[in-house]
Order: sequence, then structure tokens, then C-alpha cells
Amino acid sequence: MQKMNEKKPQNNNLLYQYAGFAFQLLAGLGIAVFIGIKLDGWIKPGIPVFVWLLPLLVIIVTIIKAVKDTSK
Repeated sequence: MQKMNEKKPQNNNLLYQYAGFAFQLLAGLGIAVFIGIKLDGWIKPGIPVFVWLLPLLVIIVTIIKAVKDTSK
């Protein structure tokens, strides 16, 4: 019984880690899309370049960060 209770805090820490990761990803994507819309409106490239590139960069950086965090 005690072994089962010892695992519970570790599961909560893992849950909080993944919840934080998801929040960072969603917040980063939202900010990147907002900045991309503003940059595309200011530069007027013809196609929405920054709306596509900035969220893509956020996704790439987030994947790299996740790989580094989980490889420990």
C-alpha cells in the first residue's frame, strides 16, 4: 500500500509538467499568430508569411525543448 502512495506525488509532478508544457505551447502559438498578423499587416507581403513562419518557429523550439527536457 505504501508503494502505491509513494508513486502518486510523482504522477502529479508529471501531470503538472505536461500541463505547463501545453500552456507554454498554446500561449506561444497565440502570441506568435498575433505578432504574425500585425507584421503581415505592417509589411504587407501579399501572402501571410509571418502568420505561418512565427508559429512554425514556436513549434520547432517547443519540440527541441521537450526533447531536451525528456532526455534527462
